[in-house]
Amino acid sequence: MSTRILAIDTATEACSVALYNEGETLAHFELCAREHTQRILPLVQQILAEAGLTLNQLDALAFGRGPGSFTGVRIGIGMAQGLSLGAELPLLPVSTLQTMAQGAYRQTGAENVLAAIDARMGEVYWGEFSRNAQGVWSGESTEKVIKPEQLTEQTGSLTGRFATVGTGWEAYPHLLGESPVVELFDGKMLLPHAEDMLPLALQLWENGVRVNPEDAEPTYLRNEVTWKKLPGR
Repeated sequence: MSTRILAIDTATEACSVALYNEGETLAHFELCAREHTQRILPLVQQILAEAGLTLNQLDALAFGRGPGSFTGVRIGIGMAQGLSLGAELPLLPVSTLQTMAQGAYRQTGAENVLAAIDARMGEVYWGEFSRNAQGVWSGESTEKVIKPEQLTEQTGSLTGRFATVGTGWEAYPHLLGESPVVELFDGKMLLPHAEDMLPLALQLWENGVRVNPEDAEPTYLRNEVTWKKLPGR
């Protein structure tokens, strides 16, 4: 059966769109910190024009649900909701951290990935992901916002070889302390790319996972902790 899915991500300082069109993939990626609202719609229009498609010819629209920048995640969801309402498309929510794990697999073949996005305020958004032989990732249940010093304690049971992805590893080079049992290598994926959302979105689609536009929710992870106001804000 032919499937057409558009993916949108604005959860970080990157802005990207990708289109799965009956087995063919088109993708555009830009660094556009603080310009997401100006850039995302033109990118969507450009990729649809390249494929010779309209929104009404798509089956579904995938969006980066976070975690990531509060503003960026909200912009992406708002855009996805607007586009899907107009074309009556179901939405597919895709984890930002899992997207980067898929990116590491695309770039390096890594099947075990540690994802960390710099969450500011001395914390990182964290996830531990593993890919099975069928290409399905597990690990969404490990997603959390955490201070690096707490992470060292919580990951003591990790062993083996893991790709690292995300800005958290640049912000905190010794994120896992001096762990002697975990071998780390660069997963070549600093920021999420919408093209890596497509395999995950296709799995959701095939498994019957659908979200109505009005029910699309961001994953901030900080919802579960007390918000601390920054000094002087």
